[in-house]
Amino acid sequence: MIKRLHPSTVLLFGILLVAMAFIAGSACGAYSISSFELFRVLGDLLSGTANPSPEYLVFVNIRLPRLILAVAAGAGLGMAGALMQGLFRNPLADPGLIGVSSGAALAAGITIVMGSLWFPEMPRKLGSWVLVLMAFLGGLGVTGVIYLLSQSEGGTRVGLMLLAGIAINALAGAGLGLLSFLANDEQLRSLQFWLLGSLGGARWSAVVLVGALVLIAVTAGLLCAKPLNVLALGEAQAHLLGVNVERLKRRVVLITALAVGAVTATTGIIGFIGLVAPHIIRLIAGPDNRIVLPGSALLGASLVLAADAVARTIAQPAELPLGVLTAFVGVPFFLLLLRNFKGRF
Repeated sequence: MIKRLHPSTVLLFGILLVAMAFIAGSACGAYSISSFELFRVLGDLLSGTANPSPEYLVFVNIRLPRLILAVAAGAGLGMAGALMQGLFRNPLADPGLIGVSSGAALAAGITIVMGSLWFPEMPRKLGSWVLVLMAFLGGLGVTGVIYLLSQSEGGTRVGLMLLAGIAINALAGAGLGLLSFLANDEQLRSLQFWLLGSLGGARWSAVVLVGALVLIAVTAGLLCAKPLNVLALGEAQAHLLGVNVERLKRRVVLITALAVGAVTATTGIIGFIGLVAPHIIRLIAGPDNRIVLPGSALLGASLVLAADAVARTIAQPAELPLGVLTAFVGVPFFLLLLRNFKGRF
């Protein structure tokens, strides 16, 4: 049995883990940067000194926005997973249950395959933002549909939300299958690359937008920690203790849709972060959401940073899809957790 750590130790360890993964990711890639050059670049960057060296230009223009996007993506997915597990009171819950990822994927697929036919003027006006915008709106739209389908007798039924999410996810998968059948070779490659997830499209404009949305979602999510702790006792008990359960459900769904929608629209689908990160935090720190939520955000950021560093390094100069790598690592690790700690789950 793993001895549970003190909450402050968990959070401090999470911050150190993010810092180490950030530094390791800064040095890795097709163009490697030595430790000496990396610290010199970081020093020049912090002091505001212009440096025309290749290492400085690669780090500032290519690697740094990618690393910041990895932190935002991991934090958003980790926080969203913890929120969903707290809402459903089920350790197997995942942000994909409310349809954000599948809705974003379907909207992105429609844009890639049918966009030039239906929206011929949009690429010239919005450029590469067309795909991001459509995926984000698709994720929010599908989440809204699932939320409406889960309404019953003036309240939100979590069981109905789960069933509606499963049905809508299956429908989105069928739609993506049809789009793959209709796509030409170039469109099919773009669609598959997006569905497999990647941080390769990181640019400062997208990083600022996604970072701001994830920061808002994480901040709002932390405010749900205490009500989710009370909700663990049951909806009736939570209501008696003064928690507005319906408002809490709406808030959690909205926060999850905002975080996962923003991340998925920019990076594609990155799986298993929102499922694995909260589990690890619960194993080492216990079920208190005041620790699980920030811990999951920190661990999620570390996992995405580490996975992206491996994806950029293991097959140089090519780059492995990030979603494939997180699944290959996440699935065996998750099965190992289930085998060794199923009593605690």
